[in-house]
Order: sequence, then structure tokens, then C-alpha cells
Amino acid sequence: MYAVIKTGGKQYRVAPGESLRVERLDAEVGAAVQFDQVLLIADGEALKLGTPTVAGASVKAEVTGCGRGDKIRIVKHRRRKHYHKEQGHRQNYTEVKITEIVA
Repeated sequence: MYAVIKTGGKQYRVAPGESLRVERLDAEVGAAVQFDQVLLIADGEALKLGTPTVAGASVKAEVTGCGRGDKIRIVKHRRRKHYHKEQGHRQNYTEVKITEIVA
């Protein structure tokens, strides 16, 4: 059984017992969170497809950690124009473990 959820502007395929990193959520470590925007639920051959979301479906998860991702470098350079700009970015994330898919 798996589901496709939408959170933080991205879509994730999740199954019970999986861990994944999503965009930063306002939740403490150990807290239970619920994702209500479920786009698809698949259970064997049965497939429930939402328009755009599946009515009454949710995915329950537990927050296992928070942190910041690796630094990425943004470099802008114009040749022969004496223009060079560097910038860095680290994205915040929340790590969650999927506990249950409620159809």
C-alpha cells in the first residue's frame, strides 16, 4: 500500500514505515503530524485517484528530526564585465516517519 501526498509545494510517494525529508513543518520532535492533501492511494490492484485530492483520506506521520540541508553555491558571472557574485543557501527540512495511511 502506498500514497502520493502533497506538502511544501512538492509531491511524495510514501508507504507505512518509510522515512522522508519534507519542507520545514512547525512541529516538535516526537509530535504526530497529519497530511490531508492525498492525491492518490494504491492498495494492490485497487487505485483511488483524487480530483484533485482523495476525499476523507489522510496520511499520519511522526516527526523524527529537524535540520538544514547541505549548502549549495549560487554563482553569477558575466564575462568581460567585471561582474561576479556568489551566494550560498541551506534549506530547512523536517524528517518524518510514515505511520499509517487512512483511506
